[in-house]
Amino acid sequence: MDPYVIQMSSKGNLPSILDVHVNIGGRSSVPGKMKGRKARWSVRPSDMANKTFNPIRAIVDNMKVKPNPNKTMISLSIGDPTVFGNLPTDPEVTQAMKDALDSGKYNGYAPSIGFLSSREEIASYYHCPEAPLEATDVILTSGCSQAIELCLAVLANPGQNILVPRPGFSLYKTLAESMGIEVKLYNLLPEKSWEIDLKQLESLIDEKTACLIVNNPSNPCGSVFSKRHLQKILAVAARQCVPILADEIYGDMVFSDCKYEPLATLSTDVPILSCGGLAKRWLVPGWRLGWILIHDRRDIFGNEIRDGLVKLSQRILGPCTIVQGALKSILRRTPGEFYHNTLSFLKSNADLCYGALAAIPGLQPVRPSGAMYLMVGIEMEHFPEFENDVEFTERLVAEQSVHCLPATCFEYPNFIRVVITVPEVMMLEACSRIQEFCEQHYHCAEGSQEECDK
Repeated sequence: MDPYVIQMSSKGNLPSILDVHVNIGGRSSVPGKMKGRKARWSVRPSDMANKTFNPIRAIVDNMKVKPNPNKTMISLSIGDPTVFGNLPTDPEVTQAMKDALDSGKYNGYAPSIGFLSSREEIASYYHCPEAPLEATDVILTSGCSQAIELCLAVLANPGQNILVPRPGFSLYKTLAESMGIEVKLYNLLPEKSWEIDLKQLESLIDEKTACLIVNNPSNPCGSVFSKRHLQKILAVAARQCVPILADEIYGDMVFSDCKYEPLATLSTDVPILSCGGLAKRWLVPGWRLGWILIHDRRDIFGNEIRDGLVKLSQRILGPCTIVQGALKSILRRTPGEFYHNTLSFLKSNADLCYGALAAIPGLQPVRPSGAMYLMVGIEMEHFPEFENDVEFTERLVAEQSVHCLPATCFEYPNFIRVVITVPEVMMLEACSRIQEFCEQHYHCAEGSQEECDK
């Protein structure tokens, strides 16, 4: 019998409804006799969706506390420099976007990894003799977050592990665990300006370690690693043959008494995927343009990793084309004064905030050297009313209408993170309120009454 036979049943005249059955290999396909899934609704979220967990959202969204209605809310919790309007981007950056839009050249699709001309501009901007770059070493992405996601996806399989800083940006863990990748947390040391505990880091590495994430300058710490410390980190990676994902979104956002060293300029041996973007240095996080810089001078990644990144980029057809069209002018025409003024403001606010909080009994701020944050230790034994940093921050909102992020969000309990991009007058007011709050709730620890009486 022919494998495909169409049977039409008719009694002389065509019926009002054509009765067509398809016989496949002699088996009837009458609907009533079909085998398949049970006819009932069962729609469930995927494993990836269930594994996706953002601790910042989970903690903040569960804070049911209302701010003090008699005090204006001051939010020191959001890592968005545009929120208060005091840090606009440079007019040249805005004009570049207007020109790109008016040209009408950037309304269509670009290659998934970005226009060649735009990638050439990034390669030229970040090229240096110690870490040469060509357009083929650049992948443009929808913000630095997507750059990080693509790097994790190309380097690690489910069941492998990655090394993530503690305290560290929560997105690393959120992305990795949604992909079935295990996260191992290595410690940063507050008493050493948040340098890495290198012995503990190296002890975590095993045969399933796919990559090491190094975030410098740091969110949430505001720390900047010295050249010497970066060389020690690279030595561990070289010894253990572990590639590095360098999150350098705050690259060059360092204060005048410090120097930023791009990680790839310090090593020829360790393959590095460096992630960056326009968001922070150019103060346009909503424009969603990021990039991956591939540093692989010993050809350890080979074509496979490059090809893998291209394939993964094809899942989403690249970042906004208008921003890509503006990129040449943004990189070439933004005046140095703009960068200088931004950093001067951030350093001034950081010094102001650090000085004010360091004078408050029970708080131990760690002086930052860059980025947009500082971390503040809470001596919880002096605040016995509060079980942890989450309760501390909840009550701070309820009583003083000041919102900081509890560092539990960054896997580091009993600290808070303060954003230093707010206007100076707001920073002063926030610090004053934090002082009032701490003075109201501070208690001398047992055996330290003599110290409290001083």
